[in-house]
Amino acid sequence: MSSQEVEVLVVGGGQAGLAMSEHLSDGGVPHLVVERDRIAGRWRAERWDSLVANGPAWHDRFPGMEFPGLDPDAFASKDQVADYFESYAEKIAAPVRTGVEVTSVRRHEGRPGFRVETSDGTIDTRFVVAATGPFQRPVIPPIVPGDADLLQLHSSGYRNPEQLPEGAVLVVGAGSSGVQIAEELRRSGRQVYLSVGPHDRPPRRYRDRDFCWWLGVLGKWDAETPPSGAEHVTIAVSGARGGHTVDFRALAGLGIDLVGLTSSFDNGVLRFAPDLGANIARGDANYVALLDEADAYVVRNGLDLPEEPTARELGPDPACVTDPILELDLAAAGVRSIVWATGFATDYSWLRVDAFDEKGKPRHRRGVSSEPGVYFLGLPWLARRGSSFIWGVWHDAKFVADHIATQRGYLSQA
Repeated sequence: MSSQEVEVLVVGGGQAGLAMSEHLSDGGVPHLVVERDRIAGRWRAERWDSLVANGPAWHDRFPGMEFPGLDPDAFASKDQVADYFESYAEKIAAPVRTGVEVTSVRRHEGRPGFRVETSDGTIDTRFVVAATGPFQRPVIPPIVPGDADLLQLHSSGYRNPEQLPEGAVLVVGAGSSGVQIAEELRRSGRQVYLSVGPHDRPPRRYRDRDFCWWLGVLGKWDAETPPSGAEHVTIAVSGARGGHTVDFRALAGLGIDLVGLTSSFDNGVLRFAPDLGANIARGDANYVALLDEADAYVVRNGLDLPEEPTARELGPDPACVTDPILELDLAAAGVRSIVWATGFATDYSWLRVDAFDEKGKPRHRRGVSSEPGVYFLGLPWLARRGSSFIWGVWHDAKFVADHIATQRGYLSQA
């Protein structure tokens, strides 16, 4: 087992870790990036086969490199994204050591810095950047017992329809993952139930511009805090099949049975909240509000963008919304599988420092932790709405790198 010293240790070799490495290198700051798997390993190992990025290639990238051989308006596949990050690491000569898992970080006693225990020895470092991102521990609500007679898996474990046993499937979650998996399963011939909770539903494109562009020019990527009560509201948007607006009415038209929020399970019967219509209506209101803001922006700036009146034609609610299913006997309905597209939680059990609140959430301002010398990167709303996106984490990393450089300057005078 080895022992070494580094100035800055970056934990995580995904988009956050590589962005951090680039800015540290630009500032001449010695550092090491450690990654327990391979660079961008989660993109390859913890995503379904047909997944593509939810933003177009011109947007979901670092400023210093385009996606090679990909149309700017196309949506990169998961393997293209992973390849992109591996190529980027080579481009910036990032000092990455893969296959190294950090097991604990503790502050030194009586001297600056931290002792880091890893699967490959110990590392002494002055600064630690936790760049492991938000997708660390899959969350499955404790609703259906594990010994129920059906397959349950998280969306991070889903790969393709052939993976599931024959029969109907319940997909829980109305964000990007849930709607894309539900549609893929339905198009493969499965009977699908989709549990729809609160969500935002932006247009994929409007007036010949992608919604990523609209959020940019309307200043929404720069929002510093989510609207009250919307901290965990999912975004229903899709880059699948060339990119399209998520429309729950269209999903019902495909034969998907929409149900409300999954609430309880008893004796083989799942119960759903009577909130489906309200959730659909709130998503519609969010959608129309963005169209209104976009139209106002066009007028205010005198832009020559084509009008799109059909975008406001929502159509009638399907029968599954007006007369919702509130209970479902899984066996009688032939449901043999549940895919929980219910998000992730962070896992900082290895980071044993005073940087967390009473709920275990990181205490920080723009990634600068309450524990001097510890930084966070890649988290949703770290600094603004765009913080967990590829391009957003790159800009956040610049702020963190500058803070580290400033602290190094002070410490050099000690």
